[in-house]
Amino acid sequence: MVSGRSTSIQALNAMVERFAGTTIPIMLLGESGTGKEVYALAIHRLSGGQPTGFRKVSCGAFEPGRFLAAVNEIRNDRSSASPLTLFLDEIEELSLECQKVLLSLVPNGEFRTGEDSVCARIISATTQDLQNEVAEGKFRRELYFRLNGATLRLPSLRERADDIPALTDYFLQRHAEELKKSAPAVNKETMDVLLAYHWPGNIRELENVARKMVALGDVSLAVSDLRAVRIASPPGTDSSGGSSLKMAARAASRQTERELILQALERTKWNRKRAARELQISYKSLLYKLKQIDTLGTTKNK
Repeated sequence: MVSGRSTSIQALNAMVERFAGTTIPIMLLGESGTGKEVYALAIHRLSGGQPTGFRKVSCGAFEPGRFLAAVNEIRNDRSSASPLTLFLDEIEELSLECQKVLLSLVPNGEFRTGEDSVCARIISATTQDLQNEVAEGKFRRELYFRLNGATLRLPSLRERADDIPALTDYFLQRHAEELKKSAPAVNKETMDVLLAYHWPGNIRELENVARKMVALGDVSLAVSDLRAVRIASPPGTDSSGGSSLKMAARAASRQTERELILQALERTKWNRKRAARELQISYKSLLYKLKQIDTLGTTKNK
């Protein structure tokens, strides 16, 4: 599991330990970069599973026939004697046709192996509130209730700022070892920048910043982009102090996300699929975010 001192992470870890010993299907809900696969692996290990028994399916990459073939390959693979976990990543990306296939494979909310005797745990991960997707007819209601035995919400990095110093140190040590360099020291000024930033990319973005610190050997230079975002005045805030801190934080987060998206689109010459890959989010999520920030009307049709 993810270590941390924040109340939200400690509460999440306690819930994970409670559910790990069961076969209840788990749905992990959280923003991109919050560590959903890390938690899926942790649940698998806590239930007695070995690495070979953890099987990931990226749901946005399949048509119905290929999806069925991929899942059946996992179902019939007897190479692992340990408990089996089927991890359905980005479940919101699964087409309605593929959802129908999956529904037939989990008639009672359980996924069984080819021998029909061993029940595999199902863990799904999503960045979207699937109740809204169900209401809009984009996700099958029956499948939602079969997969959602329990929902575990992963907090964003903004909600667990107390963990940023420890996470930064962990990533610095990790990438210093990988790059065979010394881990740079983070001074108070740099840490203040990290704590003030809103982290739209969450833990994944923090790790990238830590990697940049190690590679450059200059922590101040590595966070220069973050410092510029912090200094910029977010739209919708009242300089007289009339806006609440919560509203200001939300506005700053939206502005940061908007800038990152537009920068990625510029780098990729407005190729949305390439931009989505650079941002490490699904194509569908990028279109949704573009609609949210009201830039669809100005984007180029590519």
